[in-house]
Amino acid sequence: MTQTTESSRPQHETINYLELPSRDLDKTKAFFQTALGWEFADYGPEYSAFANAGIDGGFYLTDKILSTDNGSALLVLYSDNLEQTEATLIEAGASILKPVFSFPGGRRFHFADPNGNEYAVWSDG
Repeated sequence: MTQTTESSRPQHETINYLELPSRDLDKTKAFFQTALGWEFADYGPEYSAFANAGIDGGFYLTDKILSTDNGSALLVLYSDNLEQTEATLIEAGASILKPVFSFPGGRRFHFADPNGNEYAVWSDG
């Protein structure tokens, strides 16, 4: 049995895990592995958990997508180099939904993964 230390336990009443939709799990895994280095573990044909993303989570098979136009929450990633991250995402198959723009505190852009889910990337530099 693995001993749980205080620092490795989930924090009480904090966000601990995200579950996101995917129309095609193979495309989703290939995209995030290639673009961002995320790691995946499959749990049956309709679910794949991800790690190495800042927070653990998973993708579940569905025809739904994340979109701020539909009122979805927006998953925002951070980048030390916004232009480099944008180029990497595009090369991996992302489409840009909102080009880089400034906002109080930094700059960001919105993109869609190959399944159509909307995400954003921001930088303070």
